[in-house]
Amino acid sequence: MLAGFGEVIGVVGLNLINTRKRLAGYALMACGFVISFGLLTVAMQSISMGTAYAIWTGIGTVGATIIGMLFYNESRHWVRLVCLALIVCSAVGLKLIGEG
Repeated sequence: MLAGFGEVIGVVGLNLINTRKRLAGYALMACGFVISFGLLTVAMQSISMGTAYAIWTGIGTVGATIIGMLFYNESRHWVRLVCLALIVCSAVGLKLIGEG
């Protein structure tokens, strides 16, 4: 899960680079992605590659979308929220049945 949160931090840094072109955005992006990839590597020692990657990308996708909704005025349409819920359910399902 922490690897996914690092991914969210990296994506927030990317958004700062895109919107403000400041050095802090580059630093946040680099730190977030380094932490993210490092922790993903650790997670893959005890979780299968496919499951670890699905959970990592799911947390990154859902987290970045929620940050966008809360702080960057992105759409909060109900269909978008349902799609986010499907991503979460899919990642949980892979973990529950993929490691048996």
